[in-house]
Amino acid sequence: MKTKKPNWTKSELQVYIMLLCANADKTETEEELDMIQKKTSKKTFLKMHKKFHKHASKKRLDKIESCIDNHNYSQMELAAFRREMYKIFFSDCSFSMMEERLDMTLDNILY
Repeated sequence: MKTKKPNWTKSELQVYIMLLCANADKTETEEELDMIQKKTSKKTFLKMHKKFHKHASKKRLDKIESCIDNHNYSQMELAAFRREMYKIFFSDCSFSMMEERLDMTLDNILY
């Protein structure tokens, strides 16, 4: 069965990816969630948070990969977005092996 290609806006996709980053070590802290919420509207955050927790981890990456092509990100946009991802990764002052693996996976998907 083919996964339905999501039709998310750039903002929705970025929230979804940031939630994935926050959840990389299987723990979403309040600080990480607050950082994400500050980047978007409450409505968008709640919508994507609900979708994120509905999907299994493999399906999350598939959704991101299928949706990323819908948007023509510039190198500047990707660089800014990567900085936001690293803020979430390092919000607990560590970079776990699971976060590092996710970073490499997302690097392959985004570029």
